[in-house]
Amino acid sequence: MIAMTDPRNDDKNLWVGWDEYHRLIELLALKVHDSGWKFDKILCLARGGLRVGDQLSRIYDLPLAILATSSYREAAGTEQGELDIAQYITMTRGDLSGNVLLVDDLVDSGVTLARVQEHLKDRYPGITAVRSAVLWYKACSKVKPDYHVQYLETNPWIHQPFEEWDTVRPHNLGAWIKRGMQNSRD
Repeated sequence: MIAMTDPRNDDKNLWVGWDEYHRLIELLALKVHDSGWKFDKILCLARGGLRVGDQLSRIYDLPLAILATSSYREAAGTEQGELDIAQYITMTRGDLSGNVLLVDDLVDSGVTLARVQEHLKDRYPGITAVRSAVLWYKACSKVKPDYHVQYLETNPWIHQPFEEWDTVRPHNLGAWIKRGMQNSRD
């Protein structure tokens, strides 16, 4: 287990840096591998599962499929709203079939995971089995993923390292880069 050592961490907030984030993905890959379950394809849920799916696809040397979902649009992305699931799955070869590893960054309420699994069952008859894998599994979830790295009993808000770009827009990118360069010199 990784020790999340950021001093800002408490029962309500979990701050995760890049090194910790990538280590969690590696631990997730190892957990799935150690289970002995064989799968043919990896399906990640965009946006949160994109980085997880990409890294797992590279580790396992398997095709990556992408399904866009969106529910965290309310209150600047901090409150769950209505769930949207894209009509199509993007992948480079073949159909989504066989054993599929469904990956995301976390399971919070469990609504997305449950609805996507139902969506796959309804629309992709070639799928033999689906198992889910996430980095974080919150206690408040009504759905338990098949694989997870950390169980979060207090349901904290997870501050992931890429979220710093959530407020950067093209018109202020130059100032943001300059500020980052100044901070790296301090």
